[in-house]
Amino acid sequence: MMKMMKIVTLAFLFAGLFCSRASAGWDPADSDHARMSVDSFRANAGLSRFFDSAYGYVVFPDVYKGGFIMLGGGHGKGYVYELNNLVGRSTITQLNVGPQLGGQSFSEIIFFKSRGDLDDFKKGNYELNAQVTAIIVTTGMATNTDYSNGVAVFVLPKAGVMAEATVGGQKFSYESY
Repeated sequence: MMKMMKIVTLAFLFAGLFCSRASAGWDPADSDHARMSVDSFRANAGLSRFFDSAYGYVVFPDVYKGGFIMLGGGHGKGYVYELNNLVGRSTITQLNVGPQLGGQSFSEIIFFKSRGDLDDFKKGNYELNAQVTAIIVTTGMATNTDYSNGVAVFVLPKAGVMAEATVGGQKFSYESY
């Protein structure tokens, strides 16, 4: 009985990660949602230097992540900016392995230092591995943070509880408007 519950739980987890609403192109509400997400990150004074100096960035307003026993993952949709102009959409898919239990939601922003760094992302096969560390956004936290290989990643926790000691990665897609 316990084994069956684990299988059903994992099935629902992965169904939720990869199922989303259908979209028939540009939704005007997308630009409003993107702007509100960027504004929530801009509210942290410590990130202003990244907004001022980055060539581009991608913001994921809602990333949902969950894990059970030894397998977990996450998924979210985001918006890509180049020189502070909205130029496309992106998705983030996470997969991780190791002891974990729970679920959480968060917002994530990735700054790209140069045009070349953003162009690499826009090729659509961009991945961040376990060696890239996301900084949890707190007031004033970004004052001593800098780019690593042309990328700076920040996370704004929203809700949930999750305990994990995992190794995994994040894969991104890109679609221009």
